[in-house]
Amino acid sequence: MQCYFCQKNIKEIDFKDTEILSRFISSLAKIRARKRTGVCASHQRKLAKAIKRARHLGLLPYTAK
Repeated sequence: MQCYFCQKNIKEIDFKDTEILSRFISSLAKIRARKRTGVCASHQRKLAKAIKRARHLGLLPYTAK
């Protein structure tokens, strides 16, 4: 499986794009592992940082309700 972001040629992951970020969050609002999503290491680090920024600004939930 190839990385989603490498396939789409996405260099930077935008924290304001919650539609894409929510794909990589489990139903319990946890960040999914690389093995489950197939994202490469560099994009996984950028993805985690973007998700954490979006949570801090209230765009994504910290926990499931």
